[in-house]
Amino acid sequence: MTILMQILLAAGSVLALLGVMMVIRHLAKAAGLNAEVQRKLMHVSTGLFALLLPWIFPDRWPVYMLIAATMLVMLVLRLPRFSKGLGATLHGVERTSYGDFLLALSVGLCFLLAGDNLLFYILPIAVLTLADAAAALAGTAYGTRRFIVEDGEKSVEGSVVFFVVTMLIAIVCFLFMAALPPANTLMLCVMVAAFGTLVEAQSWRGFDNLFLPLGLLIFLSVHFDSSLIELATIALVFLASLGGFSILGARLGLTKHATRVYVITVFLLLAVTALQNAVLPILVLATHLWARVSTPCDSKYPDLDVVASLGLFSFGWLALGNATGWNAVSFYGLSAMGLAMGFSVLALRGKILAILVVATTLFLIRHFANTLNPEPARWAEPLTILALLSLICMTAVPWIRSQWFKKDRVLRLTVLALALPLIYYAYSVAGSIGAGFFAGVAS
Repeated sequence: MTILMQILLAAGSVLALLGVMMVIRHLAKAAGLNAEVQRKLMHVSTGLFALLLPWIFPDRWPVYMLIAATMLVMLVLRLPRFSKGLGATLHGVERTSYGDFLLALSVGLCFLLAGDNLLFYILPIAVLTLADAAAALAGTAYGTRRFIVEDGEKSVEGSVVFFVVTMLIAIVCFLFMAALPPANTLMLCVMVAAFGTLVEAQSWRGFDNLFLPLGLLIFLSVHFDSSLIELATIALVFLASLGGFSILGARLGLTKHATRVYVITVFLLLAVTALQNAVLPILVLATHLWARVSTPCDSKYPDLDVVASLGLFSFGWLALGNATGWNAVSFYGLSAMGLAMGFSVLALRGKILAILVVATTLFLIRHFANTLNPEPARWAEPLTILALLSLICMTAVPWIRSQWFKKDRVLRLTVLALALPLIYYAYSVAGSIGAGFFAGVAS
């Protein structure tokens, strides 16, 4: 297929997406479908099309172009001019949701991270498309036993339906796309269904559209070849963590929902990276709790905000490293170190000696973690000066302008913590590529 044909096909796909939205909107008016049903019909339509992407496009770049164009369309449909018309197909529900953006983003990230392994792409997207929609519709129609999730509700009946549908999807995918011993296949299917159900049940504002497929993809990529004993051990550790965190969370003033979200987050952090690289992100959660108690902010759900932020920049650095081919784990550590420093400064409220001790400790943790990483992951090192600059920035700004972080604290600190690492990463990658190009020309 020619380049022009693939571009036209991508553009036609976006137009087809708008056409489906128009059809659903027309049916909704004619049949009186509520906003939740409209949104889920669009969700299923988009997901089914996403499942076909590996076979529709022979190259990968048109898929990324399609994802970018789709996200742009979603942004336009959020404008007031379209919010009551075509945009109501996606945004008609009363609760706040970013599900439309996150669905498109997760499809692109799964397509990127799965590479040539179809199982790692198809299974997560199929679960997101079919199990999530089935759970939502079953919960809406038949749910009687409900539990609180942020400022909304979900149902036990919906979660049961999600588990069953996910189990069936996993069995079919493993039968056709994998060749594992039957016992391993069954254990993986049960774990995928159980973990996916927990992630979906505890997600909020549409974040299940991101955390669910990426969480399943990462779990599969890390544990696909694990032995039966290793899989059973992981399951037991996860269950024990849920119980332990429930007790600890109550003492820290966390809601039951936030406590379960923290467990899922720590589990994903340990799955996505080596243990030494998970220490600083876990410290972000700890320092956030410290700052929340010591210096409360105006955010309605700060505990969930920090999980969303940590998840987004963790997946973001992972995807960026895979996309460029230049491992980003050192910069991931720098971002987490900076964010933990920012929370600590707000918690300490001007105690200079304690701030210096925290900064030194975080610096040493990053340095030690870096020494344990393999050589390819340390291609940009030494980053000592950048680490010091990041610590200075994340100390000075929250200290001098603490009032800036009374509102949207997590978002503002995250942007500040990412700024220097992102700039230097782009500079380092560009410099390395340029040096390689000129070396090739010279030879």
